Amino acid sequence: MEYVYSAMVLHAAKKPVTEESITSVLKAAGVTPDATRVKALTAALDGVDIDEAIATAVAAPVAAAAPAAGSAEKKEDKKEEKEEKGVSEEEAAAGLSALFG
Repeated sequence: MEYVYSAMVLHAAKKPVTEESITSVLKAAGVTPDATRVKALTAALDGVDIDEAIATAVAAPVAAAAPAAGSAEKKEDKKEEKEEKGVSEEEAAAGLSALFG
Protein backbone atom coordinates (compact mmCIF):
# COMPACT_ATOMS: atom_id res chain seq x y z
CA MET A 1 0.00 0.00 0.00
CA GLU A 2 2.86 2.35 0.66
CA TYR A 3 3.67 2.30 -3.05
CA VAL A 4 0.16 3.44 -3.97
CA TYR A 5 0.23 6.02 -1.17
CA SER A 6 3.48 7.42 -2.50
CA ALA A 7 1.89 7.85 -5.94
CA MET A 8 -1.10 9.59 -4.35
CA VAL A 9 1.18 11.92 -2.38
CA LEU A 10 3.05 12.83 -5.55
CA HIS A 11 -0.18 13.41 -7.43
CA ALA A 12 -1.59 15.59 -4.63
CA ALA A 13 1.63 17.62 -4.68
CA LYS A 14 1.25 18.00 -8.47
CA LYS A 15 4.56 16.21 -9.04
CA PRO A 16 5.14 13.65 -11.81
CA VAL A 17 4.58 10.06 -10.76
CA THR A 18 7.79 8.45 -11.97
CA GLU A 19 9.93 5.58 -10.77
CA GLU A 20 12.49 7.99 -9.38
CA SER A 21 9.93 10.13 -7.53
CA ILE A 22 8.16 7.11 -6.03
CA THR A 23 11.51 5.73 -4.92
CA SER A 24 12.39 9.07 -3.32
CA VAL A 25 9.10 9.27 -1.43
CA LEU A 26 9.47 5.70 -0.17
CA LYS A 27 13.04 6.30 0.99
CA ALA A 28 11.98 9.51 2.73
CA ALA A 29 9.31 7.50 4.56
CA GLY A 30 11.89 4.96 5.69
CA VAL A 31 10.79 2.20 3.32
CA THR A 32 13.31 0.22 1.30
CA PRO A 33 11.81 0.36 -2.20
CA ASP A 34 11.52 -2.74 -4.35
CA ALA A 35 12.42 -1.70 -7.91
CA THR A 36 10.11 -4.31 -9.43
CA ARG A 37 7.09 -3.05 -7.49
CA VAL A 38 7.93 0.55 -8.36
CA LYS A 39 8.14 -0.33 -12.07
CA ALA A 40 4.87 -2.29 -11.88
CA LEU A 41 3.10 0.63 -10.23
CA THR A 42 4.31 3.19 -12.75
CA ALA A 43 3.36 0.85 -15.60
CA ALA A 44 -0.11 0.34 -14.10
CA LEU A 45 -0.60 4.10 -13.73
CA ASP A 46 0.60 4.92 -17.24
CA GLY A 47 -2.26 6.67 -19.01
CA VAL A 48 -4.54 6.65 -15.96
CA ASP A 49 -6.32 9.86 -14.95
CA ILE A 50 -5.76 9.64 -11.19
CA ASP A 51 -8.37 12.31 -10.40
CA GLU A 52 -10.99 10.36 -12.33
CA ALA A 53 -9.95 7.08 -10.70
CA ILE A 54 -10.27 8.62 -7.24
CA ALA A 55 -13.69 10.09 -8.06
CA THR A 56 -14.88 6.74 -9.41
CA ALA A 57 -13.55 4.86 -6.39
CA VAL A 58 -15.28 7.24 -3.99
CA ALA A 59 -18.59 7.02 -5.86
CA ALA A 60 -18.59 3.23 -6.15
CA PRO A 61 -19.26 2.42 -2.46
CA VAL A 62 -22.12 4.92 -2.35
CA ALA A 63 -23.76 3.37 -5.40
CA ALA A 64 -23.25 -0.14 -4.06
CA ALA A 65 -24.73 0.72 -0.64
CA ALA A 66 -28.28 1.23 -1.94
CA PRO A 67 -28.77 -2.29 -3.34
CA ALA A 68 -27.05 -3.75 -0.30
CA ALA A 69 -29.55 -2.06 2.01
CA GLY A 70 -32.46 -3.57 0.09
CA SER A 71 -30.94 -7.04 0.14
CA ALA A 72 -30.28 -6.72 3.87
CA GLU A 73 -33.98 -6.13 4.46
CA LYS A 74 -34.83 -9.22 2.39
CA LYS A 75 -32.34 -11.28 4.38
CA GLU A 76 -33.92 -10.10 7.63
CA ASP A 77 -37.37 -11.10 6.35
CA LYS A 78 -36.10 -14.55 5.39
CA LYS A 79 -34.39 -14.87 8.76
CA GLU A 80 -37.64 -14.07 10.56
CA GLU A 81 -39.44 -16.69 8.47
CA LYS A 82 -36.85 -19.30 9.44
CA GLU A 83 -37.16 -18.36 13.10
CA GLU A 84 -40.93 -18.83 12.90
CA LYS A 85 -40.53 -22.31 11.39
CA GLY A 86 -38.00 -23.34 14.01
CA VAL A 87 -34.78 -25.22 13.47
CA SER A 88 -34.25 -28.76 14.64
CA GLU A 89 -31.11 -29.69 16.56
CA GLU A 90 -29.94 -31.78 13.61
CA GLU A 91 -30.24 -28.82 11.23
CA ALA A 92 -28.39 -26.60 13.67
CA ALA A 93 -25.60 -29.17 14.02
CA ALA A 94 -25.36 -29.50 10.23
CA GLY A 95 -25.07 -25.73 9.90
CA LEU A 96 -22.30 -25.59 12.49
CA SER A 97 -20.38 -28.40 10.84
CA ALA A 98 -20.56 -26.53 7.54
CA LEU A 99 -19.02 -23.50 9.22
CA PHE A 100 -16.13 -25.35 10.77
CA GLY A 101 -15.36 -27.71 8.10
